[in-house]
Amino acid sequence: MHALVAGATGFIGATLVRRLLDDGARVRALVRDRGRTRGLPVDDPGLALHEGDVLRPQSLQGAGDGIDVAYYLVHSMGRGEGGDFEEREARSAAAFARTCAAAGVGRVVYLGGLGDTPGSKHLRSRGATARTLAEHGPPLTYFRAGMVVGPGSESYRTLRHLVARLPVMIAPRWLSTATQPIDVDDVVAYLAAALEVERSTGREVQIGSPDVLSYGEMLDRMAIALGRRRRPKIPVPLLTPRLSSLWIGLVTPVDARVARPLIEGLSTETIVTDPSGASLFDITPIGFDESLRKAVRAERDA
Repeated sequence: MHALVAGATGFIGATLVRRLLDDGARVRALVRDRGRTRGLPVDDPGLALHEGDVLRPQSLQGAGDGIDVAYYLVHSMGRGEGGDFEEREARSAAAFARTCAAAGVGRVVYLGGLGDTPGSKHLRSRGATARTLAEHGPPLTYFRAGMVVGPGSESYRTLRHLVARLPVMIAPRWLSTATQPIDVDDVVAYLAAALEVERSTGREVQIGSPDVLSYGEMLDRMAIALGRRRRPKIPVPLLTPRLSSLWIGLVTPVDARVARPLIEGLSTETIVTDPSGASLFDITPIGFDESLRKAVRAERDA
């Protein structure tokens, strides 16, 4: 199999590249700068780089040549959002889809977010991106996931540092919103298996762990994973997403511009409402506690 991965230097993209290479695929990683290939095994003979930017369609020429499946894992999450964010996301997805269609790519696989009525423009833009990819590109497999757990995840880092640095936490209303987290390796397992599951073509696949939890419950479980006591929470129901993101930016290493879309997304329940797509795959995701322990071990080993 020959795979193209857009967003290859991101947390999920780099993990997927390594998984595809381990499975024997030939991988072409779409990168904006050949000098910045953090996390990619650039010495692997199965990996090739294509320098290009989804906002510059001309730079994508040749990226899809000879490709069987193309993965679109591009999302800015608050970084560099000059101008109309949603319009830029739509242009990027359309340029990638058209490149793949022109090159005769067999399938596009995209990872978006869960949430039936997103209150956040970032979650809304992910749904819009899926529609744009389907309209302009090859047949689409549209995976949807909530919080992805792993040591490189911004959501995981936020949880971890809040528990590690604060003896007491303020508790905005969004701490009670239900979500269904999933381990990064399980997400990548679904993505890698998509081409083998023919019935996933042209459909949505909602994925999640067996656990539906509130963000407050996830904070408590993070404390246990880190060997600490659960942090008392002081209710502050009127705290806005903007103020929450500034607070998180102050007490954790997570950029406030990244924290804000994460928090805005927590106003929406992100749970699996249709498990039929995931049932097509022979994958059993691990639980949230096991995923946390795995992520904490990986950080300590590193």
